[in-house]
Amino acid sequence: GLAYTWIFNNNTLYLQEDSRRFVSQETGNLYIAKVEPSDVGNYTCVVTNSKAEQRAQGPATPLTLRSDGVMGEYEPKIEVHFPETTYAAKGSSVKLECFALGK
Repeated sequence: GLAYTWIFNNNTLYLQEDSRRFVSQETGNLYIAKVEPSDVGNYTCVVTNSKAEQRAQGPATPLTLRSDGVMGEYEPKIEVHFPETTYAAKGSSVKLECFALGK
């Protein structure tokens, strides 16, 4: 299947232990909670196809901090992208992706 990772300023982001950043394995989107000055830089998405043993890299996207002090407000929202039907063998584990947006 496909796996999504992100590169930050030429370093791969390892987000398994990260409580502020999250990469959706459904969409490939990178989400950052409470952006800090250390997050400023260039982000590049990498898609890996494990079956074909191929990698594709997107263009670098810069992240900057706004200097006008305006914060975007987002109403609390639960983001879910559950497939309509999920099949699993008895006794096996299934991961469903669910996370919250908001301020």
